[in-house]
Amino acid sequence: MSSPAPPPVLLPVRARRTRRGPLLRELVGSVLREERAAQGRTLAGVAAASGVSLPHLSQVERGGKEPSSEVVAAICAALGLPLAELLRRAAGEPLDVTSSVGTSPVRTGARPAAPAGTVSLSLAA
Repeated sequence: MSSPAPPPVLLPVRARRTRRGPLLRELVGSVLREERAAQGRTLAGVAAASGVSLPHLSQVERGGKEPSSEVVAAICAALGLPLAELLRRAAGEPLDVTSSVGTSPVRTGARPAAPAGTVSLSLAA
């Protein structure tokens, strides 16, 4: 006769790793949502203009989905938001503009210290 099977051993559930700051998809989504709201546009309107489904656009704005570069480009085009501007705003880098006749806005060489809990992206000018 065989002995009864031993009781199952319960293993501890691994704790989620804590993040140091927001993910890129969260930063991008936040900028897209802020821009859409600033323009007074609806999710449905931007979804239709970009060709991105409304549920997917909502998930992207909330940082729940990692959008492809094509999806980001389509949303940016629908909002009239250049990709470089999206990334600059996601990185939290201010654009210093000097008002001089005949010159275009220039980025200063000095980089401000990033606030705690932010992700720093380097954007080539």
